Amino acid sequence: MKITQTDIPGVLIIDPEVHGDKRGWFMETWQQQRYAEAGVPGPFVQDNMAMSSHGILRGLHLQHPHAQGKLVQVIMGEVFDVAVDVRRGSPHFGKWVGVILSGDTRRQLWVPPGFAHGYVVTSNQAIFSYKCTELYHPETELSICWDDEDIGIDWPVVGKPSLSDKDADALMLKDIPEERLPEYLP
Repeated sequence: MKITQTDIPGVLIIDPEVHGDKRGWFMETWQQQRYAEAGVPGPFVQDNMAMSSHGILRGLHLQHPHAQGKLVQVIMGEVFDVAVDVRRGSPHFGKWVGVILSGDTRRQLWVPPGFAHGYVVTSNQAIFSYKCTELYHPETELSICWDDEDIGIDWPVVGKPSLSDKDADALMLKDIPEERLPEYLP
């Protein structure tokens, strides 16, 4: 497995080792010891899967308290996946990392706790899978505007993407009270 550090410490791009022949391929999508040594600590308590069509944008989501670390990957199709550092006091506060994830490359992204996360589907359809280090707590969930100018994500979309009602009503990061955001712990 190949690990690539991103511009934000802790956010990792993971290219698992894929073994294949004319019959198909095999890969490990998670192995506790190997991933922990690479910087993905777990433990994971919930797995999720979503299917979405082209142009659907999900995010930017986070929970506080009950922050979730997420190990994300695409099973089929392609997405542009984003992690935003929203930990108050972080030297990278408001900075983002974006990466293309696809069923063809089988690449994964580790989004540590304390980050907002979102993605937009760039293929006709995509099946998105992720492991979470914390259970879903809807009462602690926050949504940040996908097009927050202070964050400045360069989404690969033309026009406005398709959003859920929750995401359409999301707040700008600067409008979220500081105590609602996770704290940076160096």
